[in-house]
Amino acid sequence: MKIKTAASLIMAGLLMAGSQLVMASSDVAAVDNPKYAKECGSCHFAYQPGLLPERSWRKLMEGLNDHFGESAEVPDADRQELTDYLVKNSAERANYKRSAQFLNSIAKSDTPLRITKVPYFVKEHREVTNKVRGNDKVKSLSQCELCHQKADGGSYAENEINVPGIGRWED
Repeated sequence: MKIKTAASLIMAGLLMAGSQLVMASSDVAAVDNPKYAKECGSCHFAYQPGLLPERSWRKLMEGLNDHFGESAEVPDADRQELTDYLVKNSAERANYKRSAQFLNSIAKSDTPLRITKVPYFVKEHREVTNKVRGNDKVKSLSQCELCHQKADGGSYAENEINVPGIGRWED
């Protein structure tokens, strides 16, 4: 009986470890909060919380009265709910490959407010930046979903990139 119990515990541990490895190999967790998707996604792409550290999300949510030149204020209860979601799923709490890459590229003393200014993002987009500038179909690197066909699901794989007006991205 003890051997069966030990074997069951070992199998359960291996299954859990396996699921963690699978999760860690994904890009970022997809947005799974309807209020966040609606409130933030009504004006721009609803960026996955795992693309920025907690300190960045807190600062962004504290400054909604001047959100990149616009008022994005929401009722206090909604702001708190959205902040809690972002913090709970921020880069340092995520177990995803791309979240770790974003987080590891940011100096501890930095609090980026734009995903497009995160060093990992800048490095990954260095070759495409000039092709996007002046491209009326894209206009800005902040519109992830225009080129990354599965961005809304958290996938930013190179083989899924299709730049409007240019076509599939070949590195």
